[in-house]
Amino acid sequence: MANKSEYPTATPESVWAALQESERQRKENERFLTEKLVESDRNLTEKLVESDRNLTEKLAESDRNLTEKLAESDRNLTEKLAESDRTLTEKQTETDRQLKETNRQLKEISADFDRRMKKQEEIMGSWSNNHGAFAEEYFFNSFENGKQNFFGEKFDRIRKNVKPLDFKIEDEYDILLINGKSVGIIEVKYKAHENNIPKIIKKAETFRANFPNYANHQIYLGLASMAFYPDLEQTCIEQGIAVVKQVGDTVVIYDEHLKVY
Repeated sequence: MANKSEYPTATPESVWAALQESERQRKENERFLTEKLVESDRNLTEKLVESDRNLTEKLAESDRNLTEKLAESDRNLTEKLAESDRTLTEKQTETDRQLKETNRQLKEISADFDRRMKKQEEIMGSWSNNHGAFAEEYFFNSFENGKQNFFGEKFDRIRKNVKPLDFKIEDEYDILLINGKSVGIIEVKYKAHENNIPKIIKKAETFRANFPNYANHQIYLGLASMAFYPDLEQTCIEQGIAVVKQVGDTVVIYDEHLKVY
């Protein structure tokens, strides 16, 4: 325990002096602290300003770099698109040229094909006409040379390729056999078909319309062909049409099944 005699005796003056000293030190400390705070704020502000300046510069540099890169990218893209358009246009032009050339060649081929087909049709038509004329001449000569006993009757007159001058229904009759009461109408085909049968049957109707002076005659029908197949011959029999065909060097007539039209 300290000796009380070591401390001076407190007096109002000493207490007041101590309080003044304490207040002075407090103010001094406050002033010092304020200065430090001001200095710290100044340093912080300067650092923030510097940081903002650096950040602004970096952002500006980044924007500038980005703008340059975007501009370069746009320029490259524009050049590539232009090159692509140019290439596409060139290819389209070449494709159009090739298509035109192909169309031209196709037209030439088509025209040549049409010419060949027309020529072929002319040849085939000529052959068909020649064959038809040969068949008509062959069967007509056969009837004219004595085979006029037909349909169980003898015919006085024979005509070929008869076309009425004053017709009501246009038609032609390859061979007509005529006597006082009957008419035989022979349709001649080089190679007959079942499709010919309706046309042959209709000839009885057209003949009566075109030659009314034979209105009271019996009409018989016949089909003459250089070749018959079984179904065709059977159809003629069913329809009551005479079958006139070549067998070897002779003409054979099947007329047992005839009917009057």
